[in-house]
Amino acid sequence: MKINVSYPATGCQKLFEIVDEHKLRVFYEKRMGAEVEADSLGDEWKGYVVRVSGGNDKQGFPMKQGVLTNSRVRLLLSKGHSCYRPRRDGERKRKSVRGCIVDANLSVLALVIIRKGENEIPGLTDTTVPRRLGPKRASKIRKLFNLSKEDDVRQLW
Repeated sequence: MKINVSYPATGCQKLFEIVDEHKLRVFYEKRMGAEVEADSLGDEWKGYVVRVSGGNDKQGFPMKQGVLTNSRVRLLLSKGHSCYRPRRDGERKRKSVRGCIVDANLSVLALVIIRKGENEIPGLTDTTVPRRLGPKRASKIRKLFNLSKEDDVRQLW
């Protein structure tokens, strides 16, 4: 199984291939949104706490929050639901989605690091990706550059 781990503090994400199924046993029977200690993945993961945020099964069907099963179900989805984008106004469609409980039949499991451990993970926690877009609101620009209320922020826009 592959695990796609993201670290919001640095903006990085990395895909890991885990061959040993015993390391992934701690994630089985956990629901999306559950926080799990990642110590069993290896020595470099000691102290890390991750949150299960989603995944896809071996045929590519996505996990959907709120479907309390570990198998695949067919749901009637409309606008506003995840896993579906309507093409016309009012269109609904019956789509296959995977339940929100982690199982061995997943091919990719998406995780988010909640608490950082004692070791750095190369390519994930040691590098930072710069944000592409800056703030637009004047008060946020002042806060970013430590400016006072009297300073003109129009040239920084």
